[in-house]
Amino acid sequence: MSSAMIDLIFQATLDTLYMVAISGVIAALVGIPLGVLLYVTRPGQVLAQPVSNVVLGVITNIGRSIPFIILMVAIIPFTRMLVGTSIGTNAAAVPLTIAAIPFIARLVEGALNEINPGLVEAAQSMGATPWQIIFKVLLPEARGGIFTALTVTVVTLVSYSAMAGAVGGGGLGDLGIRYGYNRFNPTIMLITVAILVVMVQGFQSLGDYLVRKSDHK
Repeated sequence: MSSAMIDLIFQATLDTLYMVAISGVIAALVGIPLGVLLYVTRPGQVLAQPVSNVVLGVITNIGRSIPFIILMVAIIPFTRMLVGTSIGTNAAAVPLTIAAIPFIARLVEGALNEINPGLVEAAQSMGATPWQIIFKVLLPEARGGIFTALTVTVVTLVSYSAMAGAVGGGGLGDLGIRYGYNRFNPTIMLITVAILVVMVQGFQSLGDYLVRKSDHK
């Protein structure tokens, strides 16, 4: 294998990590609060707002129901307006982020569902405000589940980023298609798949470690 190809593989790997990092961080900053809101605005919860809950739920469900490849194409005008182009890693990070936000939100909501309601009732009986309950009871108790949600999301983003290569998103997916599939080079395809597998295993192992460290039960 030529040094030029090795350089391309290395750069494609960095591009994939960049896309996953940018979209993962932004999606977490938006998705975790959204998941908390989906939970606490339910009827009977500490910030019950049934109408707002329904609206947030519908928006989240719409975001989750759109296949990623269709989402990428559908928001090209928005992507171009936001980053000035519809191809490349920065452009791919936009639909990756939008796809990940509702995904994280529902997983975080699921993690909060596992919390014993008695803990919230005990906090309320001691006069805790809704925001104190959120930050001192709900989030600490759901920490392990939130780390699991983030791990699942990052692993999903790795596969989505490879899919983004099909429409000029860059990264390992683009490398595999252009130099592996289109040029009938199975070696490049295998290398691309192997790197993606290593990435997934690495992120999953890190996530499992964080979950174990956060498990205080």
